[in-house]
Amino acid sequence: MDAYRDQYAKVFNGGKGVTLLAVSTDSAPELASWAKDRSYPFTFLSDSGGVLGRQYGAFATKYGVDNRTVFVIAPDGTITYSGEFREIDPTAYTELASAVQQARTVRKEPHE
Repeated sequence: MDAYRDQYAKVFNGGKGVTLLAVSTDSAPELASWAKDRSYPFTFLSDSGGVLGRQYGAFATKYGVDNRTVFVIAPDGTITYSGEFREIDPTAYTELASAVQQARTVRKEPHE
């Protein structure tokens, strides 16, 4: 998560027009403490029962945790990118930044 923090301005446009949510099976108090201690500029959500992870195919049943899947969701709600994140691969951040930028260009259709 430190890499997300360290590259937040570049990859996630400093949070302008982009929302980064980190989801984990850790408890809310644990996540809040960790986020504060590490100065993470984004929001953590607790999926302690793995419900969200199961719904999106991001739950590792063998270990009982959500795996490191990244989803980029466009303003219209379309998942435009998904995959297990390779946090030690520098090219992964370039790919993710490109996916975030591309998703930002998708326009939400007005309700008819």
